[in-house]
Amino acid sequence: MTTGQDRAAQPGTGAEDDEQLPTIAEQMADQLGGWRGLVESSIPVVVFVLANIIGELRPAVIASVAVALLIAGLRLVQRRPIRHAVNGLFGVGVGAAIAWRTGDERDFYLPGILYGIGYGVALLISAAIRQPLVGWIWSVLVAKGRSEWRADPKLVRTFTQLTVLWGVVWLAKVGVQAGLYLAHQDTALGVARLALGYPPYALLLLITVWTVRRVTRESQATPLPGA
Repeated sequence: MTTGQDRAAQPGTGAEDDEQLPTIAEQMADQLGGWRGLVESSIPVVVFVLANIIGELRPAVIASVAVALLIAGLRLVQRRPIRHAVNGLFGVGVGAAIAWRTGDERDFYLPGILYGIGYGVALLISAAIRQPLVGWIWSVLVAKGRSEWRADPKLVRTFTQLTVLWGVVWLAKVGVQAGLYLAHQDTALGVARLALGYPPYALLLLITVWTVRRVTRESQATPLPGA
């Protein structure tokens, strides 16, 4: 979970700062890379799925890696942020290398499945030990390293609940992909990879940003005891 430069999670933020906060849409666009980022990150997987249906595994692997390299190169030439392109290139490259070596097209999706399982389990464990991972990621990427939310029981509960939500959704979507992987449903696995990629991620981001902003404002509006 990541968002833009939102200071709403920092206790003590005044009304003047609150008016300068980016909108939820702006925060989500920053994280997802905008529509261009969404499209570009999906193209290599689409190319692999289509090329593998039409032809054979190795041409599909070459085509997907080539497209990912081209996208990263274009962003570099245009001096645009390449974070999303590099992330996509890494994911495609690892999956392509495994599929090339094993000769099994479904192995193209294996790294993403394993990553999803690990991420989902880590989220649930962090919530169970009262160190919600969503809260710490918020501190690093949104609150500029501050973690005042740890002193607010309401925010701790909120981040714990959000972390559980992220973990459950992550394990559910990776469970669908793992089932298709074990059933050797290669084409369906590719479609599921696309359908269960950004849409759930975007929805979780929306829920997280909206919830944390709302709870933070409620905490700020509650008068201190004895005030």
